[in-house]
Amino acid sequence: MAATYLDSLNAAQRKAVEHDPHIPLQILAGPGSGKTKVLTSRIAHLIMVHRIPPRSICAVTFTKKAANEMQERLQKLIGKQQTREVRMGTFHSLCSLYIRKYAVHVGIKDNFTVCDNEEGKKIITTLMKPRKELLKEKEIVLSSANIQSKISGFKAKGVTSEALLEACPPFHPDELNTVKIMDRILSEVYQEYEDTLKKNNSLDFDDLLLVGLELFSSYRPSVTWCQHVLVDEFQDTNLTQYGLMRALAIAKCVTIVGDPDQSIYGWRAAEVKNIAKMQRHFAGTEQIFLEQNYRSTSSILKCSLAIVSQDKKRIPKTLHTTHPAGIRPILRTCDNESHESALIAMEIKRVIAHMGGALTWGDFAILLRFNALSRSIESALQKEGVPVRMLGGHKFFDRMEIKDVLAYLQLVDNPKYAPAFARSVNVPARGVGEKTLTEISGQADSLGIGALEFLERIYDGEIPDIKPPVKRKTTPFVKVIRSLRAHAASGAMPTDLIRELVSVVGYEEHLRRTEPEWETRWENVRELITFAGDVQKDMLEGHVPEDEYAAFD
Repeated sequence: MAATYLDSLNAAQRKAVEHDPHIPLQILAGPGSGKTKVLTSRIAHLIMVHRIPPRSICAVTFTKKAANEMQERLQKLIGKQQTREVRMGTFHSLCSLYIRKYAVHVGIKDNFTVCDNEEGKKIITTLMKPRKELLKEKEIVLSSANIQSKISGFKAKGVTSEALLEACPPFHPDELNTVKIMDRILSEVYQEYEDTLKKNNSLDFDDLLLVGLELFSSYRPSVTWCQHVLVDEFQDTNLTQYGLMRALAIAKCVTIVGDPDQSIYGWRAAEVKNIAKMQRHFAGTEQIFLEQNYRSTSSILKCSLAIVSQDKKRIPKTLHTTHPAGIRPILRTCDNESHESALIAMEIKRVIAHMGGALTWGDFAILLRFNALSRSIESALQKEGVPVRMLGGHKFFDRMEIKDVLAYLQLVDNPKYAPAFARSVNVPARGVGEKTLTEISGQADSLGIGALEFLERIYDGEIPDIKPPVKRKTTPFVKVIRSLRAHAASGAMPTDLIRELVSVVGYEEHLRRTEPEWETRWENVRELITFAGDVQKDMLEGHVPEDEYAAFD
């Protein structure tokens, strides 16, 4: 096995894989240079040659897709059992796992709910409603998405809501400086947003990293297991993620893979300077360049290098390939979007005509900065008789029907999670409108309890019904939640809970009545059950404790 995975590497790749695990290493890998192959081979080498236990290795990626790809490759080298033991996943999944495990040490409950971006935006939209008239009066445009982005940026840089509120003093009603007004509103909303999350027993994605950093930095037993840390796409790490790497690397054994030339997430608080910072914080850090490209033609590489080489401060590295020169990239300048669109359509037709059937319409791709730019291009393609198919849409777990089902399960797990309550209480429709929801939430807040508990107390006759009355409308909802809660407490598996849920509430019929593409949406629900079954199967095999699998899958 060892000869197989080492012999397939080029000289630079092999040097990186066999590098002394006790000396911090930076693998600076250009695009198409086989960095994933090197990273997985290094993990295998650490386990098989240096005898580092798989459970003592932490491999961090930026996406679940990247983690899954790495797991698949690693399984072929060391087998399924040892691969499962490697702590592999995103920064967020790693933090989620250990926060739940050691929640008491950071002052939160272990059944917290992760508030996703969509729910976070809804919270901010609600908080902005009382300020609507003020913004209109001051002629200020401040969207929920913009505020959410700014809050995320503050959290990435470690700026707390308290610190921001103190730095942005209240303004006089006659204040004309819109910057001061916007800063104060932003600081207030940030503070209220944090209070809402706390009341809901929830953390947003940024909180996972911040609380994880607090845990790893202050409670040593949460990191003593880690003997070697590997981080992929290191050029995209922000300050918090860099702090997480340092906190985990108590043994000072680190391998990072990155490419400063591919640092494109500065707008999302990524710090390419972390590469230089690591050399200061980890004495003796060495660098290995992967400069053999296996993906592109030499014409594309020459074009790319000509562009990035204009940055005189970049780390001097190159890329070379054994592929032929290929077709030269072409840069065209157009007068306007109509000219550009017509040019694209005509060029596709021209290439098709000259290739004698070697290419089909499906062999062409048009990349857009955002979907709104497609209108002119679609029109031009249609005019020239070029068939077009728009790609995109919601990710699986962002789809309406999936979020509906998961909202019920979230509420069973965390009864205080207000976004899940607001989503599920009227699905299927129970005649609970926005005004009624506001009344329920307001009275629940006055009692210091969650909205679900408020409805349960009404149902049990412990408190009087509100006006207009909601007991009759919400009784079926309360019964569903209690039934699911009882089954969950008795050890029912997720697949059983989902099946019971969709059956009891008649979710298929609900989709049939309300959604034109109900069959597709129902098929997605069935796929969710299949997914839950796969997770159960792996957990029941006993390879990974349930809480760990939930975070890293």
